[in-house]
Amino acid sequence: MSATNKTRTLYHVHDPMCSWCYAFRPVWQAVRTQLPQDVSLRYVLGGLAPDSDAPMPADMQAMLSGTWQRIEQQVPGTTFNFDFWKTNQPRRSTYPACRAVLAARQQKPAAEHDIIRGIQNAYYQRAMNPSDDSTLIQVAAETELDAEQFAADLQSSATHEALLEEIRFARSIGGDSFPSLIMQEGKQLRLIMLSYTDSSHILKQL
Repeated sequence: MSATNKTRTLYHVHDPMCSWCYAFRPVWQAVRTQLPQDVSLRYVLGGLAPDSDAPMPADMQAMLSGTWQRIEQQVPGTTFNFDFWKTNQPRRSTYPACRAVLAARQQKPAAEHDIIRGIQNAYYQRAMNPSDDSTLIQVAAETELDAEQFAADLQSSATHEALLEEIRFARSIGGDSFPSLIMQEGKQLRLIMLSYTDSSHILKQL
């Protein structure tokens, strides 16, 4: 079925530094490869935390580390590299990683999924900090993007404005938590109930 014949849009609202989005990845991979033919897919950045140079408070670090542990217990096969908390100065700042997704999308639309995966792997498996532009530029190079162009787009005011607009759109369709799946058919929006262990639970709703 051609793109022009797709009558429904599935919005995947996410943040590349969202730990639950990372845990959702295996199920999401199964869902996206089995979408009904009349459904087009659109990633939407929700933006967890704005730009900040302030060190993350110790209580927030403990809370997020605890979330990782809880996810490992609740979502079989999901693992985190807890060295992140020892080798980095964490900041509560996910907008840089969100802008990285936009910079990749602008340069090569097909790379959007790859850079999301690359950021997640850098953060959760390699104990790198995606709040740092240097990490994001390295991931872009590993994703075979033009690193120089990516760096320029990453830091541009146009990319930041595009992110703010995308965040506004996410909120307007009900994407207030991450990940969220929202189906649009005509003017009707419908929230898809998620499962972190069973793709068929989601596919039945589509």
